[in-house]
This record gives sequence, structure tokens and C-alpha cells, in this order.
Amino acid sequence: MTQLQLSIATTDYDHFRDIRLGTVKPEGIDLNWSNLGHHECFARFTANREFHLAELSFAKFATQVTRANSDIIGLPVICSRLFRFSAFYVNKKSGIRSVQDLIGKKVGSPEWAHSAAVYMRGWMHNDMGVKLSDVHWFQAGANAPGRVEKVEINLPEGVRLTRVADKSLSQLLAAGEIDCAIIARPPTCFLEGHPDVVRLFPDFLDMEEAYYDRTKVWPIMHIIAMQKSILDDNPWVARNLFNAFQESKRRSIERLLDPAVSRYPLAWLTSYARKMRDRFGGDPFPYGIEENRATWEQMALYTHQQGIAHRQFTPEEIFPAGIMTNVVI
Repeated sequence: MTQLQLSIATTDYDHFRDIRLGTVKPEGIDLNWSNLGHHECFARFTANREFHLAELSFAKFATQVTRANSDIIGLPVICSRLFRFSAFYVNKKSGIRSVQDLIGKKVGSPEWAHSAAVYMRGWMHNDMGVKLSDVHWFQAGANAPGRVEKVEINLPEGVRLTRVADKSLSQLLAAGEIDCAIIARPPTCFLEGHPDVVRLFPDFLDMEEAYYDRTKVWPIMHIIAMQKSILDDNPWVARNLFNAFQESKRRSIERLLDPAVSRYPLAWLTSYARKMRDRFGGDPFPYGIEENRATWEQMALYTHQQGIAHRQFTPEEIFPAGIMTNVVI
């Protein structure tokens, strides 16, 4: 049987290792895999569709999949997911002690369509009474100037967004030119121990566990996006890819849970992994639609509210029809 040749670009995740190295093979498909940084994946797929499949920020995916006659569709395969209460960094001189203290303040993020910031702005707006229009928003590169928005956005009425081209969020925060940064990775000023820069929520782990218990939302940062044209003549491709990604992830988790074969030299990692497995109902990193419905639906709401998605989508319409069909043997 002739194998379908497909190109794919992702970051080097352990849960993709077996499919990337060919230990697990999607039936009927030969993957030409590019291991790239995630910003390069995003930029090259978004600007030029250089790959058949690519890792893509969920927020940026939401913009592109809701365009009229969109040319992409998703796989319910999750590259990266993280809770984000740890992502608030504040300058102590701003006097911010709670999220409500951000009203009237200057808050930055690397892009407006930055998944970590989308989740936290949505939480502020919908749960904490800090509306999008209550904050003066800033956009700049995280630790270096020059980062630009990769997708079109349509800011809601009353929202102020100032773009800064010549300074980074780290520089702005350390200098007190912004009061807070919502950023996926710790800014350089925090890592270097700047005396004025601290996390707003030092107890973020407790907050995140309580948030999950209340909402069942396990925030998704990046997913796999695919050009729709692949499915026109090959409707079987989506499920075969999904099955292979599932098997690759299963093997990764099996390694993580077994101290005899764990790839990571950390003393209690396997014990902690078992704790996470049990907390998430047996799968510490679930793929699929129903398994993540609360999270898909929350991002659909937040990206629409924030002028990133062109409309509020449903989980079923952003993935190939029938991809989760049960096969009973």
C-alpha cells in the first residue's frame, strides 16, 4: 500500500516521541516531522501553511478555524496544557494584592491571542468582576522587544490595547511602566530576582487544584491543526492520526509512571505522576472531545468575548466529523 506523505511541525514533546520516531506509525501515513520551537511552528503554519499539520496555539487556531470558509481543522490532540494562575507577575510598587486591584492598572501580555492570557483574562472577566474594559492592556515581546500579533483580532468595544515595539514585558514590568504581566513563562526580571517583581498568586498550585475541582477545566494551550484539503480525498486520515497520537501518549505516560524506565532523573516524579493520574480520573493528559468538553467550550467563549474568534464555535465543528466514533470489537 502506498503511504500518504504528510509534513508536520511540533515542539519535541515526550508524548509525541514514539510517533515522531516511528515506533508508533499511523496506518497508511508517512510523516515528515520537523522539530521546531513552537513560535516557529505557529508563525510558519499561520503565515504560509508550510506544513500539512502543525502545533498551533489554541487561541490562534480559534481565529483561523472560525474564518469564513476556513481552510484548517483541528485534531483533538493536545500538545501543551497548563493551568495559568502562576502566570501573573506584578511590580510590588503598584500595590496589587488581589486580582480586583488590577482594575485601572496597566497589564501586559506577549500577544492578545496568547492562550495563557486568554484564559486568565476570561477568568478575570467572567468570574472575578474585572471586565476587559477595566484594564489598560499592553502588548510586547516577553523577554525581547519586537513580537507582533500573528492573527487578526477585533477588539471589543471599550478595550484599550497599547503595543510597545521597543521594550519587552520584562523591561516594562521591572521599570514599573506596566503593573502586571500575564505571561506563559517567567519573565527574565523575575528569574533574575528583581526585588520588585513577584507572583501575584504565590499559592497558585492550591488555586489551580480548587479551580479544576470546581470547573473541570484543564486549560489547553496548543493543539494539532491540519489543512482541510488533506481530508477531501483521504477522510480516513484524521482518525488514523488520532489513534497513533493516542498510542504514543499512552507509551509516554507508561514510562512516566514506571520508575524503572522513567526518562527524567527526579526522585519522586513517578509518585507525583500517579497522584495526577488519579486526580484526572485515570488519564493525566486526556485527548478527545468529550474528555475535554468543558475546556473546549470555555476557550470558545473566551476567544469570542475577546475578539479573537470570529464567532463562538462548538467543539464538534472544529474537529473532523466522526473522529471520536467508537469502534466495538
